[in-house]
Amino acid sequence: MSYPVLEIAHKIIAHTDASQGEIISNLKLQKILYYMQGFFIAVYDKKLFEEEFEAWQYGPVVRDMFDHFKDFGSGAITLNEDVQIIELTEEENELFKEVMTEFGQFSAIKLMEMTHAELPWKKIFHENPQGEISYDLLREYFKTQIIE
Repeated sequence: MSYPVLEIAHKIIAHTDASQGEIISNLKLQKILYYMQGFFIAVYDKKLFEEEFEAWQYGPVVRDMFDHFKDFGSGAITLNEDVQIIELTEEENELFKEVMTEFGQFSAIKLMEMTHAELPWKKIFHENPQGEISYDLLREYFKTQIIE
């Protein structure tokens, strides 16, 4: 079962520790969503959420999430206090935390540079800017990134 992408975005934002000086901008959120989706596909052979990524100039983007959070500009995204944070299964939550630990430490610009060096974005952006990055391409690439 996949989850609503907005609820996954909220979980990522809530997992960011603003008291430690961490912020999550729309650009950084897009890249973390990309890594979440990629690793969930590689590990579970299923999508974490249904929405597709597009290969934009600054890296992979879920258009609906970009539009939803665009009013924050390049600043920190904040959540309303009444936002409920989704519960994943225990296994899924472990993977979620691993991806957040691994990729949450990087700046938005560093994450953008990383995605620009990776096959899924490079292939699609050079063939068809703003084209869709397919499930199969994500699976093929991210399966090579898993350390057993």
